[in-house]
Amino acid sequence: MEKIFEALASTPRRKILAYLSETELSAGDIASRFDMTKPSLSKHLKILEAAGLVKSDKRGSFVFYSLQKDSLANTLTSFVQQVCPVSTKLRKESKAIAATKTGGVKGA
Repeated sequence: MEKIFEALASTPRRKILAYLSETELSAGDIASRFDMTKPSLSKHLKILEAAGLVKSDKRGSFVFYSLQKDSLANTLTSFVQQVCPVSTKLRKESKAIAATKTGGVKGA
């Protein structure tokens, strides 16, 4: 439980969770949305993964991240993101990314 609270205490990590709310993203895709070094982003992703909030999947030279759907903490985070002004914008962006991947207009 302590790892979950540590992970959720960081604004960048909460934003990463919002970006992953509707789709998986590569580490590069996530990095492009933040003004931080790749080692810093990597550290944030490792903390989220260690807390059981995200999972990674290495495919070739890319690592893709997605939410650990069966996590109680993610369920609670998703609930809070419904009313958080910052998360609302990021979730919409996540839906748009998911829609471009599937070729449809999701949630528009």
